[in-house]
This record gives sequence, C-alpha cells and structure tokens, in this order.
Amino acid sequence: MVKKCNDFLRVVLFFVFLSFLSQTVNAQCAGNDTSLTVCDIPDPANQSIDLFSLLGSATAGGVWNDDNSSGGLNTATGILNAHVIRQSGIYQYTYTVSGVNGCLDNSATVTVTIGGYAGKPSPTATVCNEDSPFNLFQAFDSAYLGPHSNGQWHNDTTNQNITGSSVDIKDLAGTYQFTYTMPAIGTCPSPAASTVFITVFQAPKSGDSQRLTLCANNGLSAYRNYDLFNLISGQDPGGTWVDNSNTGELNFKGDHVIDIEKIYNTMGSNEYSFSYRVNSSNPICPNKQTTVVIRLEEKLDFSGAVLEVNSDICESEITTANYTVTITRGPANIPNGSYYVKYSVSGPRAATETALANFSNGVLIFPIRPDFFQQAGKFTVTILDIYAFNSQRSCINTINNLSDDLIIYPIPDLDGALISPAVTCQDQDAVIQISNAVKLADGDYDIVYRLSGATNVSSQVARITVLGGNATFVVPEIFNSRSGTSIVTITAITHVISQCVNAANLSGEILINPLPNGSLLRLQIQNVCFGEEVTVNVSGFQTLTDVTLSYKLSGSNISNVETVALNAVDGSAGFIIPSNLLVNSGSTTISIIKLKNNITTCESDVTGISAAFMLNPIPALPIAADQAFCKTDQSTIAHLQPQGNQYKWYISAAEVTPLPNTYVLKSEDYFVKETSAAGCVSPATKITVTINDTPAPALNQDGQNFCGLDNPTILNLSNNTGSPSTVVWYDAPNNGNLLSPSTPLVDKATYYGFDFSPAVNCLSQENIAVTVSLIVCDSPEYTFFVPDGFSPNGDGINDTFTIPDIDFLYPNYSLEIFNRYGNGMYKGFKNKPAWDGINYEQSGIGGGIAPNGVYFYILYFNKDNRPPQQGRLYLNR
Repeated sequence: MVKKCNDFLRVVLFFVFLSFLSQTVNAQCAGNDTSLTVCDIPDPANQSIDLFSLLGSATAGGVWNDDNSSGGLNTATGILNAHVIRQSGIYQYTYTVSGVNGCLDNSATVTVTIGGYAGKPSPTATVCNEDSPFNLFQAFDSAYLGPHSNGQWHNDTTNQNITGSSVDIKDLAGTYQFTYTMPAIGTCPSPAASTVFITVFQAPKSGDSQRLTLCANNGLSAYRNYDLFNLISGQDPGGTWVDNSNTGELNFKGDHVIDIEKIYNTMGSNEYSFSYRVNSSNPICPNKQTTVVIRLEEKLDFSGAVLEVNSDICESEITTANYTVTITRGPANIPNGSYYVKYSVSGPRAATETALANFSNGVLIFPIRPDFFQQAGKFTVTILDIYAFNSQRSCINTINNLSDDLIIYPIPDLDGALISPAVTCQDQDAVIQISNAVKLADGDYDIVYRLSGATNVSSQVARITVLGGNATFVVPEIFNSRSGTSIVTITAITHVISQCVNAANLSGEILINPLPNGSLLRLQIQNVCFGEEVTVNVSGFQTLTDVTLSYKLSGSNISNVETVALNAVDGSAGFIIPSNLLVNSGSTTISIIKLKNNITTCESDVTGISAAFMLNPIPALPIAADQAFCKTDQSTIAHLQPQGNQYKWYISAAEVTPLPNTYVLKSEDYFVKETSAAGCVSPATKITVTINDTPAPALNQDGQNFCGLDNPTILNLSNNTGSPSTVVWYDAPNNGNLLSPSTPLVDKATYYGFDFSPAVNCLSQENIAVTVSLIVCDSPEYTFFVPDGFSPNGDGINDTFTIPDIDFLYPNYSLEIFNRYGNGMYKGFKNKPAWDGINYEQSGIGGGIAPNGVYFYILYFNKDNRPPQQGRLYLNR
C-alpha cells in the first residue's frame, strides 16, 4: 500500500513539472521588447523592415498594432515601410499573441526611431504672385521620396522661421530662397537641409470692383457724368475700358465717363456692365480684367395685399396635409414674373425661408414645407419681403403687415413608439429612452408606468418632454436595488398643455447589472530608478476582463484620481503609471479608489487596496572639468577626475560600456556618469581632454662646438638652441638626471635636450641629442681677421679700428699703434678694444687727432706662447 502511494506521488509531481515547464517555455511567447533606429530614410531597404525578426524567439500567428498610427506598418505581415511615414519621430509597434497556454507576457513592443529626411528640391519654381499663398512643399522634386512634414521652414531672405509651409507671395517679386531643416531624432543626426528657390512674378492689377445699384425712382441727375474708375480700386494704370452692354457711352480709347441718367432714359431699368482690361508684362501671369456692374431698378408697392395660409388641421392629419400660401396684390400694379418671397414661420421649428414663385395677374401662390407643422400648436406665417427674381434690392419695396395663423390640435398617441433596452447598475437611476414617437407633437407630457420582474411597482407618474419623437424619463435608483431584469410599461399619456389624454401600452426592459467586487484586488510593483517606467501588476479581477481602475498616488508623488482601462487575462492585468505623475524620487504609494466593469459600466468604490514602491534617485550630474595632460606622461582613464568606483568613463553620452582604466588618453571628448548603490545611472558630463606636446628643441649650426678654455656649461649649450630659455638637459634620453645650467660640459659627452612649455607645463616627448666638442680656441677653426684700415669720419660705418673676436680667443691680449715716425698713438686691451683715430699718447700731434696716413701695430697675444703679430693699417677720414 505504501509503494502504491509513492508511485502515485511521483506521477503527480511529474505532471506538475511538465505544467511548470510549459509555462516557463511560453512565458515570453511574444518575444522581447526591442528598438530600431532608421537614419538613412531614402535607403530602399527601409521599405521592408521585418519587425517580427527583431523580437527574438516569438511565437508566430500574433497580431501587430501600429500604436502611434504612423501608417507605415502592414499589420498583417509585420513589415514596416519607413518611406510612407510622413514625420520623423519615435514610433511603437506592439505584437500580441493570444490563446497560448502558460503565456505570461503575451505582447512585445518594437520602438522604432525614424530619422529626419529633408527631401530633394526641384529646380527653381516659377509662380505668379496672385497664386498666394504658395505651399513650399510644391518646390520638391515629385520623382523622389518626399520630405518629412515635421521640419522647419526658414525664409533665408528675411532670416525668419516660417510657421507651417505656406508663404504669402502676393506682395513679392523676384527670386527668394527658403531652407527646410529637419531636427535630429534620437541618435540620428540632423539631415542635410534642403534649399528651394521660388521666382515670383507680379500679376497685372485690374483692380477690385464694386457694384453700383441705383433705384431709378430716387433720381439719377447726380450720375450724368459718372467716372467708371469710381467703381474700381487698386488697379494698374494704362488699361482700357470696354462697354459690354453697348450703351454708346464710351466714345474713344481712354474714355471712362458715362451718363447713367441717359442710359436709364434710353434703355430703361436693367443691368449694365463695363470692363477694365490690363495686359500682363510677363508670360507667367495672365492678363487681367475687372468688370463693374451698374444695376438700375424700380420700386414696387404691395400696400393692401392679402395673405392666406391653408389651412388649420388636426394632429392626426399631419402626415397627409399640404400647405400653401396665397398672396393677392393691392391696388398697385405688380408686373407678371418670378419673385422671391421671404417669410418666417413661428413655433417650435421657427425659421425664416425664401421661396421663388410667379406673380400672375396679381396673384402669387407657393407651397410651404410641412416640416414646420409636425406637432400641435399655433403657427404664424409672416411675409417679410417680396422682390423680383433679378433685383439687387436698391429700392425698398413697400410691404405692410402681411401675416396669417395656422393651428394644429394634438392628440397624444404612442403607437409605433419604442423603449430602447435600458442598462443600469445596482442602486443607480435607470434612464428610459423613448424613440420613434412620431405621433407626439413636441411638448410636455405626463405618463403613468409600472415595473415588474426584478422589482414590482405600480402606478408611478413621470413627466417627459418630447422633441422630434424622442423623450426620456428616469426610474429612480430605489427601484433598482436588485440585479436582474425589470419590465417597464407605460399605461397612459397626457398632453400637459391641452390635457388631451390617451391610453398606452408601451413596454421595454431594464437590465440591472451587479457592482464589481474590488476587495480581492492585489498590487505588485517593482522598485525602479527615477525616470524608468513603473509597471503595476494587478490581480484578483476574477471573471472581469474589461475594466477601468481609478487610482491616486501619495507619498513622494501626489496625484488626483487617475483612470486606466485594462484588459484582464486570467484575472490579471498590468499598466504603466504615466511619467508625468512621477516627478519626485522616493517612496510612493498607489491606492485603488474605484473599479469599473467597462462591459456593464458599473463601478464600485474600493478601499484598503494599495502598494508602495521606491523611485530610487538618479545621481546628480557629475562635476567634472576639462583636463590636460602631457603626452610624455602616457596618462590613462585612471588619471581622470573625479575618481572612485562609482564613476565610469565613456567615449559617448549614449555608450553603456565604460572605458577600462588602462585606456590611454587622447585629445578627445570623454563622458563621466555616476552609478548609485541602487544601480541608477546619472546623466553624462562631458569633458574635453587635451594631450599637450612640445616640439624638440633645435640646435644652432655648429652649436655643439665650444672653446675648451672657456669652461662652457649647460647654459652655454642652451644658448646654442632656438629656445634657450625653455630647453632642459638630461644625461640620458629616458629616466636620465636633470642637469643644472651650471653643469660643466664634457668633451665628447652626449646631452639630451627637451623643450619645456611653461604654458602647458609639459616637456616635449621628442628630444635632441647633442655630442659636445671642446676645441682649442686658437686652432685654425677659429682664425681671426685684422682689418687693414678704417675711416673715423662719424658716418657710423667703420669708424673704429677693431679686431673681431680677439677678446674671445685671446682675452689677455694687448695692442700698440705707432705712426711712421715710431711715435706711440694708442694702447688697447680687452676693456679698451677699439681705436677711434685719437692720439691718446700725446706725441706732439696737435689736438690729438691722428691725420690720414699709414700706421703700424703690434698685437701681443699673451697666450700659449704665441709670438706677437705686426702689421700696418691705413687711416682715411
């Protein structure tokens, strides 16, 4: 017996496992939410984007929905044609699978970003200014894909943006440039703008006309010399007038003055027209012509006329009655012909209308619509005006009081009327709709009704107002406390005003639906980061499938009562709280207030059903500044500020994968984001990193050579470069020792120079290697030149006798100069190197000024045992 129980338990567990496995496999039967960005709109491939393939492992056979009505989705195939979407933007398409057992998520959404497209302009459009306004989209090449419609037009001439796409060209002339620009959408950049050129030609202006209507009975003497230009305005000069009615009043080209009194006396009352013509100066705009009309009329007198409306009837005759109006003229003659009769009808359908009829031998008869007389009452028909068919109303015809009454007496009758099935909820009023009561005239009635079925009530009275055969009355909520079906029956009806009464037998149903039970509802909400979607999962709907929840928020976010329509499956449904309600981070509580059954429209109050959730705050925008590094430092991401595990660096604001700390920095932009302990990521702060470098110093020609006896130092080496104030020297190219400026130079030693930039505080990455050569100063490489003459005349050129570089090569030298008689003239040395032609030895020469002539010198080197050098020089002033 124990073994059988164990076997049975294994079988039960096996089927439970299979059931769980089936539910797990089908949990994501509609695939996963995903997104797609389409930037290159004209690409032919974007005419057939298979959205189903983007869902992952989705079950086929579902239904697609174009959530935002983009118009680009074939909902039968799931193929998206981006070419037919007329606006750039972000669109959502939902794929729904139904009827799959164990499917926990039966829908998935593909979010598609459609980048902007500015279209391909046509060649310059040519238009006449009278065709204003001009739609700028007409300037695009229709052979290509049209631009999106949500861009911005800009008038390049006035440098102003344009609202919409139409421009007023009526006052323009010439060629104008307009630019159409689309905004950047998502990660798609703003596409290249399109520029169109519109050439506008001015149409000729023949002017705006006004009609001249005159009553001949009032006299026409003031119109004997009438200028036709009085009837037009805004015309171009140079046009000509044409007599369309052959009055004979225009006698020569350019004539524009007529005699209207003469026209009336000659041709009588009638309509006469004249046209002003102006030719166009361009082939685009047509010639223009404006026609003016002069109407001459005569006054009519209907004094003493009689009106009769046929005839008074009973309400039962309404459906068969016809109505006519007869007008018989008074003493004055009325010409035979067609006339307009303007009349008014009083009553519930009061209106003013105009009929066209013929006066024949002083009598005019016309029908009047029976629509005015569809219920009991007194109706007054009043003649307001009578005028000839072709009259312009310049004369005020004489119409005295001309009216007649029509009375219809009602009998209330509900035969043929209907009571539409009424639906209400427990403990609510039931509105009863009466229709098709065509035998009831508009007005108030008292009815007697009874109830049977779910509720039994007798002899209740209600007042109804009938309008056009329709009326309503209310069965109070006290009679609808039980769910089920009640029958309402009207047994009598009384016309309130006339008190005409009639029996009735008109019935209809009242369906009283039960109230939904919200006490079993349960809420589940996950904590999210501020700004993310908050999904509320609701269970406990039981058999309800189409409902509306009313809820409110409290805590960190407070809202008024909000509503959301839900389709529950297996007693559960979910919805997203609108982001505009979640404006603060922190703990927020959602409470269900009402539950409405959308199928029955019945709703009930809900208490005690709530749930709290946390909107974790987004870290603040990290504080970071642009940073600079030396190229020689080979700095990495780890050197950027701020630092810490909460900070991650990215190559773009949209990137989600951070750069490794070992990434070597370049001169480019970087973006830092902070991630909180809850996993919420801040917006990105952009910084610009600059990698500074300085060119290696340059050595002057022969800058490596020095006089060994001068004891040159690093400072002397620096002075032989193009950047003596910023160059620094090391004893090795890498990891060497910095040498001070006073460091003595060593023959055949190599020194490595780097240029230092104080502006960026960086050494150059490259260096210059200099091998120093210390040579003997008086070697042939350093020969010096002794001049053979000078001219001390004060012109600034060769005014002294100087031996170049002597003080550098032989710093202890001395120089003696003698005249041809052996008298000493000058003694020089390092601190007194130049002779200016003055006899400093005072050897008997007057004034101490040496005369022109030949002189002799002895140069004592006083170094390296070099013997003195003798020579001569010539002084010429």
